[in-house]
Amino acid sequence: MTRIYLVRHGETAWNAEGRWQGTLDIPLGEVGHQQAQALAKHLKDRPIAAIYSSDLSRARDTAEPLSRAKGLEIQTDARLRELDFGVFQGLTHDEIRAKYPEEERELFVDYLDFVLPEGESRRAVQARVYEMWQEVVRRHPNSEVVVMSHGGPVRLLLLKLFDDQVERMLKVPLPNVSVTTITAEGDKLELEGLGETTHLKQVIESGSP
Repeated sequence: MTRIYLVRHGETAWNAEGRWQGTLDIPLGEVGHQQAQALAKHLKDRPIAAIYSSDLSRARDTAEPLSRAKGLEIQTDARLRELDFGVFQGLTHDEIRAKYPEEERELFVDYLDFVLPEGESRRAVQARVYEMWQEVVRRHPNSEVVVMSHGGPVRLLLLKLFDDQVERMLKVPLPNVSVTTITAEGDKLELEGLGETTHLKQVIESGSP
């Protein structure tokens, strides 16, 4: 059995402002670094065999404290990157709606297949992250693995793996540094935890979002 911890990266200034980052390499903010430390504390006693991460710095830097605690190298992979939002990148949702109303509508009407101007479709993201998932499960039988990614790829992977729970997977919040835990044994998958943030309690209590 393989146990995989799917983690969304820590908070950035653009997360706090509601700006769509996509593939732009926006660094972690102060809160994001605190969240990364909380994650390392949460998982340091688990028998983690490998840490994979998106190659964007906000994901890598979220994985870094855990990497140091476990003495494991972070293996980066561009397939774990966020959706390329194209012309939407750098804008808030209100700005997108005002500037690109038709494209914004299509993004939600044709959820998987709409290709963003100068960007990509959610289905393309789902294909690359699922390919990565399959490789990780194959490489690490009877192990525990951390996969550090972004909100979009995590949700799209969940939609692929648990296609009998589409409504739930579309609606569940996946906050920064939330942990989703899945076990895989052959074709059998079990969702042990979904978007969990109890490990961030101290960060939240300190006044940080």
